[in-house]
Amino acid sequence: MSKLDRFIENLKIPDSLPLLPVKDIILYPTTVLPLAVGREKSIRALEESMSTNRLVFVVAQKNIQVEDPTPDDIYNIGTVCEVFQIFRMPDGTLRPLVEGINRAQWTDFKSNDKGYIEVGIKVFDEKIETTPESEAIARRTVSLFEQYVKLSPRMLPMEISVSVSNITDTSRLADTIASHLVIRNNDKQSILELVNPIERLEKIIQVLNSEIEILNIERRIQSRVRNQIGKTQKEYYLTEQMKAIQKELKQKDDIQKDADELKKKLKNMKMPQAARDAAEKEISRLEKMMPMSPEATVIRTYVEWILDLPWEKFTADNLDLNRAKEILDQDHYGLEKVKDRVLEYLAVLSRVQKIKGPVLCFIGPPGVGKTSIAKSIARSLGRNFVRISMGGVRDEAEIRGHRRTYIGSLPGKVIQSMKKAGSNNPVFILDEIDKIGSDWRGDPSSALLEVLDPEQNYAFGDHYLDVEFDLSHVMFITTANTLDNIPNPLLDRLELIRFSGYTDAEKRYIAQDFIVSKQLEGHGLSSQELVFAEGALDIVIKNYTHEAGVRNLAREIANICRKIVKELEFNKKLKSITVTPENINKYLGVAHYERERISENDVGVVTGLAWTEAGGETLTIEVNKMKGKGALMLTGKLGDVMKESVQAALTYVKSSSKRLGIDGEGIFSKTDFHVHIPEGAVPKDGPSAGIALATALASVCMNKPVKKKVAMTGEVTLRGRVLGIGGLKEKVLAARRDGMDTVLFPESNKKDLIDIPEDVRNKIKMIPVAHMDDVISLAIETS
Repeated sequence: MSKLDRFIENLKIPDSLPLLPVKDIILYPTTVLPLAVGREKSIRALEESMSTNRLVFVVAQKNIQVEDPTPDDIYNIGTVCEVFQIFRMPDGTLRPLVEGINRAQWTDFKSNDKGYIEVGIKVFDEKIETTPESEAIARRTVSLFEQYVKLSPRMLPMEISVSVSNITDTSRLADTIASHLVIRNNDKQSILELVNPIERLEKIIQVLNSEIEILNIERRIQSRVRNQIGKTQKEYYLTEQMKAIQKELKQKDDIQKDADELKKKLKNMKMPQAARDAAEKEISRLEKMMPMSPEATVIRTYVEWILDLPWEKFTADNLDLNRAKEILDQDHYGLEKVKDRVLEYLAVLSRVQKIKGPVLCFIGPPGVGKTSIAKSIARSLGRNFVRISMGGVRDEAEIRGHRRTYIGSLPGKVIQSMKKAGSNNPVFILDEIDKIGSDWRGDPSSALLEVLDPEQNYAFGDHYLDVEFDLSHVMFITTANTLDNIPNPLLDRLELIRFSGYTDAEKRYIAQDFIVSKQLEGHGLSSQELVFAEGALDIVIKNYTHEAGVRNLAREIANICRKIVKELEFNKKLKSITVTPENINKYLGVAHYERERISENDVGVVTGLAWTEAGGETLTIEVNKMKGKGALMLTGKLGDVMKESVQAALTYVKSSSKRLGIDGEGIFSKTDFHVHIPEGAVPKDGPSAGIALATALASVCMNKPVKKKVAMTGEVTLRGRVLGIGGLKEKVLAARRDGMDTVLFPESNKKDLIDIPEDVRNKIKMIPVAHMDDVISLAIETS
């Protein structure tokens, strides 16, 4: 029996003791601990204990923030302790050294006149008989505690395991082990409150199992981290050693080889200093990186982009104007405005060493040669040619590129095309700029403002490169079918050149001199194997195509070539086949455009003229009258502008009824008018059918027919003035195509007559008009 056991056995614990509440400490029997005491009531309790039996009741507070605990602020069960000695500190606090004797429960809480709290004490009897079960539980507890000591991060000394294994008393064993566990105070208090030693050991086994599992997980994590750190350090040391060895042997790793190659390439390149500095900085970063670093690949790609761009690499312009004219004429028929503009540019360039690249915009219907002539321009200048299709582009980053913070980022299409061109002064075509879209990712047309502005594009900023690139030497050409979808700020930077549709004669010439020979070569035919008789190409143009350009014409000729090749292969005896107007349906089938002939002019029927993206069109306007109350009905899928034109035309006719010989009071109040424009599924809009609508209304009111083969176009005002319109050439070509021999047009459009081919002007009578009175006198039969 130990000295403490003998003391406890001989000690008689009184029924009441001074209370010593403590913060954040759970004191078990057999445990010796120094305490810090500073509260006045606790100091008086210790002084009273030292003057009597040296015993105090130590109990833990539930809330350590409370300075003057009440019965609700302390646990019910604590430990009776003996005070060995007290040290007084300079700040007035006490440091008593106490030893736990027995667990007990307080029963009465009262303050006395001596200034401390006294509580009644109920001491628990913890003695039990030793049984095989209690011995087994004790051994298991000791075994788990030994594992805990080995794993504990506090590095508990192994002597603790030895001393614990020598304890035979079950209660003392449980308290000793519990005092060394690093667990929460709530769990320690729950162990203290278990009076039965067997139950206490079972609780300790449960806690030890949980703690050992947690400690094992912590150890595995720590081992994994340590191994990873060790592996990284090992790789670093080995890499450094390898570099040192390679340096001695004058060998280099892959990163260094790449860096040296990039440095060598950079040294031999001509580029702006800002681009050179950026490349040198990134190469320097590359040299310091690990070979397998993902960032190394990003940096290498960036430097390669900088080195692959033609910063100061130019192709020499061929300034021979006669050669350039010959090439342009050889590749394209007509298009004189475009050819003259290119020759002007070459002429100025031959006198001025540096000239800002022009920014041209080719506007016209599909198939008239906008894109193909851009290639011919590049060939005539001796420059490289690149093309970007802008149709459907919605992301600004496709123009300016992505920033390098994004994975897989690349420069925009402009910089990519410059790399593809291989020179700083290519002919650069931006195709279909009227088809650009915009959404939440940005507006590409806004990004093009910098690209296409000669005052800004000398310092174009791509987000990926983050270095200014000079685009001022580039000859930019844009193409579009219409100007309606091009923003005004972008349109302001473009030099517009309009492409009109071809006449039938021009199409025939293009087919004979360009398309047929190209298709024969593409299908492996000779000019002797396939011959087009006179008039055959005219039939193809009129009955199998309906377009302003020649794209579908080329398709139909290709279709004929395929049929001829098949026929020659099946019948080897055939040496030549002639395509005539009579047998052309054998190769192309039934005519595609045996379209309804337009209604001949009659009472209330007038031929108007319209402009579309595909060229000019004739427009039949029909007006009928019936008994009613003066209502106006409009059909034919008319747009708002055209509906307003009908209203203006009717107002003019009403206001001019006396002059026109119309019974205004009788007809307009008792008659309904129905205006219809056939092909009701096709949307129609615009003001240029105004004079045709007014003529049709006047004709039906006067009950006089409109002259045959007369077409007209022009906007009408309420007072009868005829205003100018656009697309006169295309409209006149449409009128000629549909057999008209007279066209009435606004006087303000006389300046546009020069654009109409001479052969068309010679075959059709062009009459300018300034007022509706002139139109009616010229268009409506007098008798």
